[in-house]
Amino acid sequence: MRQSGWFQLQMRGLRKRAERQWLIGRAIRRRGSLHIVRQRTGQINAGDILLFASMRNERVRLPYFFDYYRRLGISHFLIVDNDSDDGSRDWLADQPDVSLWRTSASYKAARFGMDWMNWLLLRHGCGHWCLTVDPDEFLVYPHCDRRPLSALTDWLETAGRRSFPAMLLDMYPQGPVDAHPYAEGEDPFTIARWFDPANYSIRKDRRYGNLWIQGGPRARAFFTDDPLSGPALNKVPLVKWHWRYAYVSSTHMLLPRALNLLYDEDGGEAISGCLLHAKFLSTLTQKAAEELDRRQHYAGSQEYRAYHRAVGQGVDLWCAASREYSDWRQLEDLGLMSRGGWA
Repeated sequence: MRQSGWFQLQMRGLRKRAERQWLIGRAIRRRGSLHIVRQRTGQINAGDILLFASMRNERVRLPYFFDYYRRLGISHFLIVDNDSDDGSRDWLADQPDVSLWRTSASYKAARFGMDWMNWLLLRHGCGHWCLTVDPDEFLVYPHCDRRPLSALTDWLETAGRRSFPAMLLDMYPQGPVDAHPYAEGEDPFTIARWFDPANYSIRKDRRYGNLWIQGGPRARAFFTDDPLSGPALNKVPLVKWHWRYAYVSSTHMLLPRALNLLYDEDGGEAISGCLLHAKFLSTLTQKAAEELDRRQHYAGSQEYRAYHRAVGQGVDLWCAASREYSDWRQLEDLGLMSRGGWA
C-alpha cells in the first residue's frame, strides 16, 4: 500500500510537470502571433514590479486603470491589444511606461489570452514580481492605502512566499447597471460602490490545490438556476515569476501546484487580497453585445449571453444585503481578505 501510494504521487507529479511543459511550449509556439507596436522593455530595471494584461476595446477604462496602478507602484506595463478599433492601441502606444504588442489572432484559440500572457511572462517577467490582471480588475491588499505594492512584495519575499491570492469581488451600482454613464478617467467605484458581503461558496480543488470560490451577485442574478456554472472568483494575480511557471486557466491557478497553496489549513489566516471588479458599469451593454457577436469567451460566451439578456431587462444587482465599499479593513472584517502576519 505504501509503495502504491508513493507511485501514485510520483505519477501525479510527472503529469503536472508534463502539463506545465505543454503550457510553456504552447506559449512559445504562439509568440509569432504577437507583433511589436512599442518595445520599451529596455527600460525595465531589476526589482521593478510589472503588470501584464491583454485587452480589446477598453479605451474608456484606460486612463483610470493606468493611474491606479502607477500610484500603487507598477513600473512597466506589458500589454497585448487584441485588434482594438476604438483608439486603445494609439493611446497605449503613447504611454512612456508601456510595451505594446498587437494581435488579430483568436482570443479563444490562445486559451482566452493566457498563451500570450505566459509567453510575455516567460520572456520578460522572470525574476520580477508580476501582476496579471484584466482592465476591469483593481488590486486591494492589506495597507494599500498607505503602503506601495513594493512593501507587500518585500514582505512576501521575507516570508518566503512566491505568490499572492486575491478574491475577485464584483462591484455594482444601486439601480440598473446602465443608469449611470461611465466617463473616461472616472473612478469606477464612485458608481459601482456596492458588493455582496456574503453569499459565497468555497471548496478545495483536488487537482491543483487551489481554493475554488463562486457566488456573489453574478451567481444570484445571472446563474440562479445553476450557481455552479457561474464564474470562478479565486485568482492568483501576483507572482514572483520564474521560467518554469505557467498559468493554467486565466489567473485562477498555476503550475507548479505549490504556487496555489496559499491558505492555512490549521485554523490560522494566510495573507490575501481582493480584486475589485468593475465590470458592471454602463459600458457593459456595448461590451456584452460585441462579445456575443465575436464568441471568443469561455463556454460559447454564456456569461455574456446572461449579461446581455439581464441588462436589457434593466437588472438591478443591489439588494437589501448589499454593502457599500469603504476600504480594505472593511473587507478584512468581513473575512474576504486577510493581512495574515503582516502587521
